[in-house]
Amino acid sequence: MSFHSGEIAVQTQAGVREEAQRLCSLIGNVIKPAAQEFLRTQQLVIASTVDTEGRVWASLLTGKPGFVQVLNQQILQIDAFLLSDDLLYHNLHNNPQIGLLVIDLVNRRRLRLNGKAEIQPGGKIKVNIEQAFFNCPKYIQVRHLETGMTESLENPVIFTREALNQTDKYWITQADTFFIASSHPEVGADASHRGGYPGFVQVVHSNKLVFPDYAGNNMFQTFGNLAVNAGAGLLFIDFEEGHTLQLVGKAEVIWDAERLSDFAGARRLVEFEVEQILETRNATPLRWRFGEYSPVNPE
Repeated sequence: MSFHSGEIAVQTQAGVREEAQRLCSLIGNVIKPAAQEFLRTQQLVIASTVDTEGRVWASLLTGKPGFVQVLNQQILQIDAFLLSDDLLYHNLHNNPQIGLLVIDLVNRRRLRLNGKAEIQPGGKIKVNIEQAFFNCPKYIQVRHLETGMTESLENPVIFTREALNQTDKYWITQADTFFIASSHPEVGADASHRGGYPGFVQVVHSNKLVFPDYAGNNMFQTFGNLAVNAGAGLLFIDFEEGHTLQLVGKAEVIWDAERLSDFAGARRLVEFEVEQILETRNATPLRWRFGEYSPVNPE
C-alpha cells in the first residue's frame, strides 16, 4: 500500500514522513486471521459515507456479535440495526465508498476497514475491502456493554437543524469520545476515533467547534483526506441512553503554535464549521456503562 498526496503532505509538515513510510507496511488489502477473530465478537462500528452533495457522514452501526461477517479475506457482510431510510443507505446507493472503524471499548482495540460497498437484499451491506489495519489503543475510554440487542426499543426519533442548540453544546463539551469521517475523492472514505477528557472539544459558537489532535500513529489518514477535501462528519454517541448526534461540515487543520497552548498535549487543532446536524433519539438498542479514562489522555 502507498499513501496519497494529502497524507504525504501532512506527514511531511509534521516531520514524520520516514516513520510513516515504515508503518505503511501495516496496511493490507486482506482481512487477516487476527482481524477475522476480532470481528466475530464486535457490536460497534462507525461508518463513513458520502452523500449526493459531497458531504461526509459518520454513522453508527450496531448489532449482535457476528453482525459483521467475514465472507472471505476481502469481503465483509454487515447485518446492522439500522433504519430502512437511514442516510447511510441513500449515500451508498449513490457512492459506494465506505470507511469502517470497528471498535472494542472494553479491550481498547480498533480495526480500520475501507473499501467499496453494495446494498444487498434485506438491507445487508456487502463490503469489498481495499484497506485493513489495526490502530493503537490510545485515547480509548473503557466502556462496558450493559444491554444486549432488545426488541423493546422505543421507535427512533430524528431531528434536523442547522445550528447547535444548548443541549447539543452541553453534550459536545461533556463528551470524552467522538468519531470523525473523512473522504478522498479517488482513494475513498475513512472513519477514525478521537478521545480525551471531557472538555477536549470546545464549542466556539453555534456553528463552530475546535478540538485538539494528540500524538497518534503518524499515518494521518484523516488529516491527509482533509488536506484534499475539507468535508468531514462528526459523530457523538450518548452511550448511556443510545442517542446519536451527527454533524456535517468543513474541517480545517490549524498548526499555529500560539493557539495550541490552550489545549494540553495538542500537536495540532481542528476547526470544524457545522453545516447540518442530525440528532437521533434511540439510535441503537445497546447501552454502555463508563469504566475508566485512557491513561494517556493529556491533562
